[in-house]
Amino acid sequence: MSTQNGRRRVVVTGLGGITPCGNTIDETWANIRAGKSGVSRVEEFEVPDGTPNIAGQVKGFDPLEYMDRRAARKTDRFAHLAIAAASQAVKDADLDIEADAARIGCSIGTGIGGLRTQEVAYRKLFDAGPDRLNPFWVTALISNMGAAETSMALGTRGPLTTETTACAASGMSLGNATLYIRAGMADAMLAGGVESPITLLALGGFGTMRALSRRLDDPEGASRPFDLGRDGFILSEGSTVLVLEELERARARGARIYAEVLGYGMSSDSHHVTEPDPVGTNPARAMTMAMQDAGVTPADIGYVNAHGTSTPAGDSAETRALKLALGEDGAHQIPVSSTKSETGHMLGATGAVEAAITVLAMRDGFLPPTINLTDPDPECDLDYVPNEGREADVRVAISNSFGFGGHNAVLVLGRWDDGDAA
Repeated sequence: MSTQNGRRRVVVTGLGGITPCGNTIDETWANIRAGKSGVSRVEEFEVPDGTPNIAGQVKGFDPLEYMDRRAARKTDRFAHLAIAAASQAVKDADLDIEADAARIGCSIGTGIGGLRTQEVAYRKLFDAGPDRLNPFWVTALISNMGAAETSMALGTRGPLTTETTACAASGMSLGNATLYIRAGMADAMLAGGVESPITLLALGGFGTMRALSRRLDDPEGASRPFDLGRDGFILSEGSTVLVLEELERARARGARIYAEVLGYGMSSDSHHVTEPDPVGTNPARAMTMAMQDAGVTPADIGYVNAHGTSTPAGDSAETRALKLALGEDGAHQIPVSSTKSETGHMLGATGAVEAAITVLAMRDGFLPPTINLTDPDPECDLDYVPNEGREADVRVAISNSFGFGGHNAVLVLGRWDDGDAA
């Protein structure tokens, strides 16, 4: 058995994703490479004046491509997106779940769950009374149903979990799925995240919190991580799922391997419900933990996909954290980009899409840009790959995910080359 530091090695063998930048992971990656924003005005419902009316919306998605009409009616859009992304990933991995279902699990995180169902139910409750509620609204609402419906749709019977750690949810889903495989609890996991929060309730709530950008006349330019003019994040929806697999199992079935999950780190800020650790100590500790788990040093890191939400406090705090974890001089030598500049902030799904993009960046030797970075903040003084992507040979990369409440999750990913040492 191939081991890393005496433990089972975990590799990525499949990718699936539906995002504001595309309805497959390949389309998403192509648009992110090209620096194309997926943010647009909300047209599905009327947004009152004064409430942010721009978002990263999935466009042209038909759940009936992945399930029958009856199943679609009983479930929330967030479950539709999760099933679709997982189905794509399983197909990409050429994974036969039925042949080994008890050894294949599913871990799909979300920050909110079935928010659309909740909003519809509240309106019906007060407009028509409790007797008119959909009998499936509870099961459509609860957060675990993204993973549960995916497991039932695809037939996995291994570990089934849901992380609900806000914007760190899917980063933790990937990290914890890696731990399950290392521990021998599963041989493969469908791991990632999903969110579908584009509702009046969410736009109003995040808007009154002053968390969202107010650049309402410039949707495509509103998400601008590390820029001096950033004023909040863009609420977005979507799902990304990765197939993680024990290395020898993947090799035995002749799977195409994208990358290896080398390390995982977690920490908590214990600071504030929404504001990040301003010094950066605790996110830095998660990065250091992940590098130690991977057996690498800051000198080995060739790229960081930042959490980079486009909030004034968050981006400057992450910059300080990167300097603490990678060293002041080292941090200035490592390219960092935020693909939220293109996708917006997919909340609980964001860590998974960024991990997938990091994998593809290493595979293709191309770093995605941070778009809309026209007036750099002096407090954010690293190499953020501004506005145009670039070619780069990267063997080891970091993907950061930080969530409301002080949840920090960091993955260290390694490029896979044919013939990598056993």
